[in-house]
Amino acid sequence: MVAVAALFAAVTIGATGCSGQKSAAVAPAVSATTRTGSSPAPGATSAAVPGAASAPDVKAAQLARSTPVRLQIASIGVDSTLMSLGLRSDGSMEVPAGGFPAGWYSGGPTPGQLGPAVIAGHVDMNGPGVFYRLHDVKAGDQVTVTRADGSKPVFRVTRVAQFLKNQFPTKLVYGNIDHAGLRLITCGGTFNNQTGHYEDNLVVFADLITPAR
Repeated sequence: MVAVAALFAAVTIGATGCSGQKSAAVAPAVSATTRTGSSPAPGATSAAVPGAASAPDVKAAQLARSTPVRLQIASIGVDSTLMSLGLRSDGSMEVPAGGFPAGWYSGGPTPGQLGPAVIAGHVDMNGPGVFYRLHDVKAGDQVTVTRADGSKPVFRVTRVAQFLKNQFPTKLVYGNIDHAGLRLITCGGTFNNQTGHYEDNLVVFADLITPAR
């Protein structure tokens, strides 16, 4: 099950995502995503529905807990080590200090465990960040996570969506699910010079297909 702290962190991740030091006015264009705009995002104000994200074609067996150490997304050329992210004193989730590497939320499931594991990264910071091309990911793409125990679970992308930060669907993204899932999160949309942050979050949903060693 998702840790309660993960849900609390989700409430403020939108406001503490990518800072825009020397950022472009608009993040890279989203080519194949669903943008939630004027209407409330699914799950933003209502209870979560287990498995709200698309379920995998064939559910793979879940894995025991093990720290993730590497993230690979072949379709967009991402190959990053992973740092651990916790919570700040205000309850918001920490974000990586620089554009690289990506980081995983240590208060939730590790990739391969039951529930939605969370990996976050910057779209840019003084230049392109680790998730600069995350908008190019499409349903069907595969994501591989190497873990400290030597296992390399593979996840298949089921959905890519962009949400206004003030309508971030906390329960949809972080709520309990009945299988091992993965959430990749970065910033998107227009950069707000007054707040120093992008206005949207881009979220990639993926499900475990191969808990290979």
